[in-house]
Amino acid sequence: MSDKLRDPETFAKANADQQESRLSDEDQSRVDEFLARGVNSVERKPFRPVFLIFLLIAVVTGFSLLSQGIAIWAGVY
Repeated sequence: MSDKLRDPETFAKANADQQESRLSDEDQSRVDEFLARGVNSVERKPFRPVFLIFLLIAVVTGFSLLSQGIAIWAGVY
């Protein structure tokens, strides 16, 4: 590996130059047009995994309590 690519900033610049030259202007405009319409054009709230975990815990706890209640009501316990 050359010394130029060992430096993170130089590597990032070289990688960015490579990324920019992958698409022609026409292809890039088509990609931009596609991303600006339909499902891709809707602004979304950021994903919150912690909320999802708490929601999952609440649902599992609720179903557990419900099943215990049904078992007591049916005379299993």
